[in-house]
Amino acid sequence: AGIPPYEIKRIVTVVKAYSSAVGAGEFVSEILDEEEASKLRNHGGDGGEYGATTGRPRRMGWFDAVASRYGCQIQGATDVVLTVLDCLGYLKEIPVCVGYEIDGEVVKEFPVTAKLAKAKPVYEVLPGWACDISGIKEYDKLPENCRKYIEFIEKELGVPITMVSNGPKRTDIIYRNK
Repeated sequence: AGIPPYEIKRIVTVVKAYSSAVGAGEFVSEILDEEEASKLRNHGGDGGEYGATTGRPRRMGWFDAVASRYGCQIQGATDVVLTVLDCLGYLKEIPVCVGYEIDGEVVKEFPVTAKLAKAKPVYEVLPGWACDISGIKEYDKLPENCRKYIEFIEKELGVPITMVSNGPKRTDIIYRNK
Protein backbone atom coordinates (compact mmCIF):
# COMPACT_ATOMS: atom_id res chain seq x y z
CA ALA A 1 0.00 0.00 0.00
CA GLY A 2 1.11 3.51 -0.63
CA ILE A 3 -0.09 7.06 -0.37
CA PRO A 4 -2.38 8.15 -3.19
CA PRO A 5 -1.21 11.37 -4.89
CA TYR A 6 -4.37 13.28 -3.92
CA GLU A 7 -3.43 12.88 -0.24
CA ILE A 8 -0.15 14.76 -0.69
CA LYS A 9 -0.96 18.28 0.48
CA ARG A 10 2.51 19.78 0.91
CA ILE A 11 5.68 19.47 -1.13
CA VAL A 12 8.60 21.00 0.75
CA THR A 13 11.63 21.92 -1.34
CA VAL A 14 15.00 22.55 0.31
CA VAL A 15 17.06 25.37 -1.23
CA LYS A 16 20.45 26.71 -0.16
CA ALA A 17 20.88 30.48 0.33
CA TYR A 18 23.76 30.32 -2.17
CA SER A 19 24.67 27.84 -4.91
CA SER A 20 27.30 25.13 -5.17
CA ALA A 21 28.06 22.40 -7.68
CA VAL A 22 30.18 19.30 -7.98
CA GLY A 23 31.88 18.43 -11.26
CA ALA A 24 31.55 19.91 -14.72
CA GLY A 25 28.49 21.47 -16.32
CA GLU A 26 26.85 24.82 -16.77
CA PHE A 27 26.77 26.97 -13.62
CA VAL A 28 25.45 30.41 -14.53
CA SER A 29 25.89 32.10 -11.13
CA GLU A 30 29.34 30.60 -10.46
CA ILE A 31 31.77 32.86 -8.61
CA LEU A 32 34.78 33.01 -10.93
CA ASP A 33 37.05 34.93 -8.53
CA GLU A 34 38.71 32.02 -6.68
CA GLU A 35 39.46 34.11 -3.57
CA GLU A 36 35.81 35.13 -3.24
CA ALA A 37 34.64 31.56 -3.99
CA SER A 38 37.05 30.19 -1.38
CA LYS A 39 35.69 32.53 1.30
CA LEU A 40 32.12 31.40 0.67
CA ARG A 41 33.22 27.75 0.37
CA ASN A 42 34.91 27.88 3.78
CA HIS A 43 31.90 29.57 5.41
CA GLY A 44 29.55 27.10 3.77
CA GLY A 45 27.70 24.22 5.35
CA ASP A 46 28.95 22.20 8.30
CA GLY A 47 32.71 22.28 7.75
CA GLY A 48 32.69 23.96 4.37
CA GLU A 49 31.65 23.05 0.84
CA TYR A 50 33.85 20.07 0.04
CA GLY A 51 32.98 16.72 -1.49
CA ALA A 52 31.90 14.25 1.22
CA THR A 53 33.86 11.37 -0.31
CA THR A 54 36.65 13.05 -2.27
CA GLY A 55 37.19 16.17 -0.19
CA ARG A 56 37.37 18.17 -3.42
CA PRO A 57 36.27 21.80 -3.18
CA ARG A 58 32.83 22.44 -4.64
CA ARG A 59 32.24 25.13 -7.24
CA MET A 60 30.58 28.09 -5.55
CA GLY A 61 28.00 30.57 -6.78
CA TRP A 62 25.47 33.14 -5.73
CA PHE A 63 21.81 32.23 -5.30
CA ASP A 64 20.35 31.49 -8.73
CA ALA A 65 16.68 32.50 -8.63
CA VAL A 66 16.10 31.37 -12.23
CA ALA A 67 17.27 27.78 -11.65
CA SER A 68 15.72 27.59 -8.17
CA ARG A 69 12.34 28.89 -9.36
CA TYR A 70 12.38 26.28 -12.14
CA GLY A 71 13.21 23.57 -9.61
CA CYS A 72 10.31 24.66 -7.40
CA GLN A 73 7.95 24.68 -10.38
CA ILE A 74 8.82 21.22 -11.67
CA GLN A 75 8.60 19.76 -8.16
CA GLY A 76 5.25 21.43 -7.49
CA ALA A 77 6.65 23.00 -4.31
CA THR A 78 4.17 24.40 -1.82
CA ASP A 79 6.83 25.38 0.75
CA VAL A 80 10.54 26.18 0.71
CA VAL A 81 13.14 25.63 3.41
CA LEU A 82 16.02 28.09 2.95
CA THR A 83 19.21 26.57 4.38
CA VAL A 84 22.74 27.71 5.30
CA LEU A 85 21.61 31.31 5.65
CA ASP A 86 24.11 31.77 8.49
CA CYS A 87 26.97 31.22 6.03
CA LEU A 88 26.27 34.59 4.36
CA GLY A 89 26.65 36.59 7.58
CA TYR A 90 30.17 37.78 6.74
CA LEU A 91 29.08 39.61 3.56
CA LYS A 92 28.38 43.34 3.24
CA GLU A 93 26.60 42.80 -0.09
CA ILE A 94 25.02 39.69 -1.58
CA PRO A 95 24.46 39.30 -5.33
CA VAL A 96 21.39 37.30 -6.38
CA CYS A 97 21.09 36.01 -9.95
CA VAL A 98 17.61 37.18 -11.04
CA GLY A 99 17.89 36.57 -14.78
CA TYR A 100 20.08 35.29 -17.57
CA GLU A 101 21.32 37.34 -20.49
CA ILE A 102 21.26 35.17 -23.61
CA ASP A 103 22.15 36.70 -26.98
CA GLY A 104 21.50 40.21 -25.64
CA GLU A 105 18.07 39.38 -24.19
CA VAL A 106 17.37 39.05 -20.45
CA VAL A 107 15.25 36.02 -19.60
CA LYS A 108 13.76 34.96 -16.27
CA GLU A 109 12.64 31.49 -17.35
CA PHE A 110 15.09 28.59 -17.23
CA PRO A 111 16.28 27.96 -20.81
CA VAL A 112 16.81 24.75 -22.75
CA THR A 113 20.25 23.20 -22.34
CA ALA A 114 21.58 24.49 -25.68
CA LYS A 115 20.89 28.09 -24.63
CA LEU A 116 22.12 27.61 -21.06
CA ALA A 117 25.72 27.47 -22.30
CA LYS A 118 25.35 31.07 -23.58
CA ALA A 119 23.72 32.42 -20.41
CA LYS A 120 25.38 35.20 -18.43
CA PRO A 121 24.07 36.05 -14.95
CA VAL A 122 22.04 39.21 -14.31
CA TYR A 123 22.48 40.18 -10.67
CA GLU A 124 20.56 42.26 -8.20
CA VAL A 125 22.82 43.13 -5.27
CA LEU A 126 21.22 43.17 -1.83
CA PRO A 127 22.75 44.58 1.35
CA GLY A 128 24.19 41.95 3.67
CA TRP A 129 23.69 41.88 7.43
CA ALA A 130 27.38 41.42 8.37
CA CYS A 131 26.76 39.57 11.64
CA ASP A 132 26.35 36.07 13.05
CA ILE A 133 22.71 34.92 13.05
CA SER A 134 23.30 31.46 14.50
CA GLY A 135 21.25 30.78 17.61
CA ILE A 136 18.40 33.12 16.67
CA LYS A 137 15.08 31.27 17.07
CA GLU A 138 12.49 33.85 15.97
CA TYR A 139 12.15 35.33 12.50
CA ASP A 140 11.51 38.85 13.80
CA LYS A 141 14.82 38.75 15.70
CA LEU A 142 16.85 38.29 12.51
CA PRO A 143 18.61 41.45 11.25
CA GLU A 144 16.42 43.53 8.94
CA ASN A 145 18.65 42.97 5.89
CA CYS A 146 18.58 39.21 6.52
CA ARG A 147 14.77 39.25 6.56
CA LYS A 148 14.80 41.36 3.38
CA TYR A 149 17.07 38.78 1.72
CA ILE A 150 14.68 35.95 2.67
CA GLU A 151 11.65 37.91 1.48
CA PHE A 152 13.40 38.82 -1.79
CA ILE A 153 14.23 35.15 -2.46
CA GLU A 154 10.65 34.19 -1.59
CA LYS A 155 9.27 36.73 -4.06
CA GLU A 156 11.66 35.51 -6.78
CA LEU A 157 10.69 31.87 -6.20
CA GLY A 158 6.96 32.52 -5.98
CA VAL A 159 6.70 29.96 -3.16
CA PRO A 160 6.48 30.73 0.58
CA ILE A 161 9.66 30.20 2.59
CA THR A 162 8.21 28.59 5.71
CA MET A 163 11.47 27.53 7.38
CA VAL A 164 14.98 28.98 7.53
CA SER A 165 18.07 27.21 8.86
CA ASN A 166 20.69 29.33 10.56
CA GLY A 167 23.17 26.71 11.71
CA PRO A 168 24.30 23.11 11.19
CA LYS A 169 22.18 21.47 13.91
CA ARG A 170 18.68 20.08 13.45
CA THR A 171 17.45 22.55 16.02
CA ASP A 172 18.83 25.54 14.08
CA ILE A 173 15.51 26.15 12.32
CA ILE A 174 13.34 29.24 12.35
CA TYR A 175 9.69 28.58 11.52
CA ARG A 176 7.83 31.34 9.69
CA ASN A 177 4.07 31.63 9.90
CA LYS A 178 3.02 31.85 6.26
